[in-house]
Amino acid sequence: MPRRAEAMFRLRVGVLISGRGSNLRALLAACADTTYPAEIAAVVSDRAEAPGLAFAQSAGICSAFIPHHAQQAFAAQAEVFFRHQGIQLVCLAGFMRVLDAGFVEAWRDRMINIHPSLLPAFPGLHPQSQALAAGVRFTGCTVHYVRPEVDAGPIIAQAVVATRADDDETSLSARILSAEHRLYPLVVRLIAEERVQVVAGKVEIEGWQAPRRAMLNPREPPRKSPVRGWS
Repeated sequence: MPRRAEAMFRLRVGVLISGRGSNLRALLAACADTTYPAEIAAVVSDRAEAPGLAFAQSAGICSAFIPHHAQQAFAAQAEVFFRHQGIQLVCLAGFMRVLDAGFVEAWRDRMINIHPSLLPAFPGLHPQSQALAAGVRFTGCTVHYVRPEVDAGPIIAQAVVATRADDDETSLSARILSAEHRLYPLVVRLIAEERVQVVAGKVEIEGWQAPRRAMLNPREPPRKSPVRGWS
C-alpha cells in the first residue's frame, strides 16, 4: 500500500480515558508538532469528573462523557461518536473499563492500549505492585492491539524500567509513567506512517531493529576477595 503524503494527511485519533489523562496530554504534545502524522480528534470519558475530560474540553477537542452502566450501551454510543468524528485509530489511555467484545472486534487492529508492565507479565490491576511483590529486576510498559481478553493482543512496543531496592508502588509507577509518555506517541506515529502490521498474530514494524545492548540489573559490582573457607 503506498504511504499517504504526510503533508496532506494526519491520522484521526480518538482517545478513551477514565482519569487524569496524562497519556492524552503526552499525545497532544506530540501532535502539536506540525510534522507529526496524527491528530487527537475526539476524546471520550466514562467519568464526567475525569480531569482528562476537562483538559480535552479546554484544549478545544471534541469530547464526550458516556456513562458505562452497561458495556453494550457504552459501546453503541462511543461507536456513533467516533464514527461521526471520522476516527481511524482508538487509543485507550488510562481507560479503566472492560469493553464490549463486539466493539473491540469492530475496531480490530485499529485500537491500541498502554499497560504499565511488560506484558504478558502482570496483567490486570496494580501491575506495579505485582512486579514489586514478584521481585523482578525490570518491568516497564507495553503498547498492544486490543483484544476482547483483558490486557491481551499483539504487542507493538515496550519500554523497560528498572526496579530499585527502595521502590514502592508510587515511585515505580512514576518512572513507568514517564516511559509511557515517550512510548505511546512513538507507537501512534509508527501506525500513522503505516509501518505497523499484524502478521500471523504478531506485529511487524517496517524499519525496526532490536537494540544491540542488553541491560543488567544490578550492574556488575566491583569484585570482592574470595571468602575464606568457601568452596
